Amino acid sequence: MKIFFVIFAILACFSCPSMQNDLETYIVQVESPESQISTQSSRMDLESGYKSFMPKTIETADSDGNPRLIYSYHNVIIGFAARFFLGLHQNVGLWRDANYGKGVIIGVLDTGITPDHPSFSDEGMPPPPAKWKGKCELNFTKKCNNKLISARNFPKSSDSPIDNDVHGTHTSSIAAGSFVKDASEYGNAKGTAVGIVPLAHLTIYKG
Repeated sequence: MKIFFVIFAILACFSCPSMQNDLETYIVQVESPESQISTQSSRMDLESGYKSFMPKTIETADSDGNPRLIYSYHNVIIGFAARFFLGLHQNVGLWRDANYGKGVIIGVLDTGITPDHPSFSDEGMPPPPAKWKGKCELNFTKKCNNKLISARNFPKSSDSPIDNDVHGTHTSSIAAGSFVKDASEYGNAKGTAVGIVPLAHLTIYKG
């Protein structure tokens, strides 16, 4: 059975400091074939796939005997929670070397944006490139900033770019959400939520 892992989900997941060295707990959402029927056998296949996703250099349990694979989700979402090390720490490793996406502008055509969401805070954000000519069509109470540098309707309509469906806000935060401390999924995996390129700018088009 093939399991299609959603790579951006693991990069934008919630992480929390672990009691065991550099290991952290991550919630990873995956996608399975639409025809997959949820049976005991298919759940076992999924768990086998989850374990195969774990790096070969990581044992199945830590030095205290605690399993690396913490929980498998089969109902509301398909995915798992596990302890491992991705090297996605602020100011070190992969993100630092990639400059956090600084200077990049990401355009998202979706259901709009929730501009006051903490993922779109511009704290620590540089201003947009000098040549940027974007336009903000949010009203005076909800404004653009150095993170959200443009919000428009596409095609042009009388509707506001405000997101009434949540999907556009979710997608945008995965792509370029700022660091948000003390985030959690209904109290689980409390830690810091962040997008793939947290210093990239966002320009939103509501379709």
